[in-house]
Amino acid sequence: METPRQRARKQTMDDIVRLGREQLATVTPTELSLRGIARELGIVSSAIYRYVKDRDELLTLLIVDAYDELGATVEDAVAAASRRSPRARALVACQAVRAWALREPSRFALLFGTPVPGYAAPADRTVEPGTRVPAVLLALLEEAHRSGELEPPSGPLPRPVRRDMEEIRREYGLTVPSASLARGIGLWSALVGAVSFEVFDQYGPDTFADPGAFFDLHLESLITAVGF
Repeated sequence: METPRQRARKQTMDDIVRLGREQLATVTPTELSLRGIARELGIVSSAIYRYVKDRDELLTLLIVDAYDELGATVEDAVAAASRRSPRARALVACQAVRAWALREPSRFALLFGTPVPGYAAPADRTVEPGTRVPAVLLALLEEAHRSGELEPPSGPLPRPVRRDMEEIRREYGLTVPSASLARGIGLWSALVGAVSFEVFDQYGPDTFADPGAFFDLHLESLITAVGF
């Protein structure tokens, strides 16, 4: 059972992350201010460092928070479509990524936009939350393969790619063929690129009357290319 002191500390940490998110909606990651958060909390600026040692630590907290919320959003969407086919749930997962990104553009940019100068995300804290969405897509790929609903691509893989895919198969305990796995991983990178183009307005403001309809068309082609 948590002590009152532990509960108070947890609440303060939650408040720091919340205020960091609010800052991120109006400033760049390099402009995040722990002193500003201290003012919002009503504490002296030196006291904030009892909870967060520096700006990089705040960035890490915000990155983990964003990855976890994105992951939970996608996992919940896929769970709600549990009676549908792997292909249909893969489409649902990708749509959930886009919806979250459009709702949280500054947090999406923190995860997938321009790297913050001088900051290196600690792998021991960010890799696991950062792979939640790819793990969902890989699980659906594996399910489609096991149920005979996955169409394998033709042609051999280059040897270095095949070795990489075999290592990933072992790491995740997958039976899906390496060629299909390579396309599944490519789906994730292509999805992030497609969503980034929309979030960062790379298409231009007047190119599409309905960006969502274009995304649906693009997504269908990506999912089909994977073999779903």
